Amino acid sequence: MRNSLFVQLLTQESKNLFKLKHSDRLWHIPFMAMFAIGVPLLAGWYFDNLQAGLLACLAGLVILYLPSNLPTPQRMFIMLVCSFGFMFSYVVGVSFSFNFIVSALVFGLFATAMHWLSLYFSMPPPGSFFFIMIASMASNTPFDFDTIATRIGYFVLGTMFACTLALIYSFIVGRKYTSKTPVRIIQPVPIKTQVDYLIRAIIVGVFMSLSLLIGNVLHFNNPYWIPISCLAIMQGISLYHVWQRALHRIAGTFIGIGLCWVLISISQEPLYLCICIMLLQFIIEIFISRNYALAVIFITALTVLLAEAGSPLIHSPNDLIQARLIDIVIGSLLGGIGGWLLHHEYIRHHTVDQIRSTRIGIKRRRKKA
Repeated sequence: MRNSLFVQLLTQESKNLFKLKHSDRLWHIPFMAMFAIGVPLLAGWYFDNLQAGLLACLAGLVILYLPSNLPTPQRMFIMLVCSFGFMFSYVVGVSFSFNFIVSALVFGLFATAMHWLSLYFSMPPPGSFFFIMIASMASNTPFDFDTIATRIGYFVLGTMFACTLALIYSFIVGRKYTSKTPVRIIQPVPIKTQVDYLIRAIIVGVFMSLSLLIGNVLHFNNPYWIPISCLAIMQGISLYHVWQRALHRIAGTFIGIGLCWVLISISQEPLYLCICIMLLQFIIEIFISRNYALAVIFITALTVLLAEAGSPLIHSPNDLIQARLIDIVIGSLLGGIGGWLLHHEYIRHHTVDQIRSTRIGIKRRRKKA
């Protein structure tokens, strides 16, 4: 009986790996995302400063938070807030990268705060993912006080370009798809729900800090891959979705690593890598809302190229692929455990009850005093 259920489940998940869902995502978004990261990247290549282009390109991912159904003023307000959030994420990561223990602790606190804010303000996908991803990547950059301001400047230029692109899009194309009446962005959240959000955020923060610390203790080349993979899985909307994402992430990663190896083996020329990154971003935006497993194939290849395009390791495809594969598998397993805790109703409700009981006890003591 158990074997037949396992076979049925495996068959169903195998079909889901290649099943395309319906999506209401506007067809403009993939082009926007491609230009937002592609133009800074090509500018960095043209001026023979690929590292600067990669930083600005990473900042350009803020375009993914552009809402499609709001009036232009509200739309640009959200873009500006997210841009400042991106900048703050990078500053936090790069400022505390001088010590891996301090960096892991600060990163965990930052991830807790950012995830709580994303839940409180009901941010649509990708939610807190890219804010935490940027802080994770910045936490692992070599600490050089003299170049911090320059790197932040390149990052700011990337967000400025993305906001300018969003404004042009809003005036030329976006007006056809926007609501004419303002929408209330901030909705009141009950205290009980806020406490639940806080518990979820703390769980995410603990696993982010732990995953980054594990990567540094084990002396991995780029340990930020572990928290990125862990977070990608923990963002599942249910326990089943978490384990489904873990399965899809690992399966898609194996194929994506193979794709990345093929792309790198063809050529390591900077212009070729820039074009590959742009095309991969375009494909990801087409598949991300239709099939997560297919999107992961291209996400894996893209993130490896984004992080390693300016690294000497790009010239050793076999070593690079082996290192990234180990990082992502460890992160996926940690994400599965974290997702189980995150969606375990008893643990969350018991913690909420304990916090409520503690608060009531403190109030009673104050009254007696």
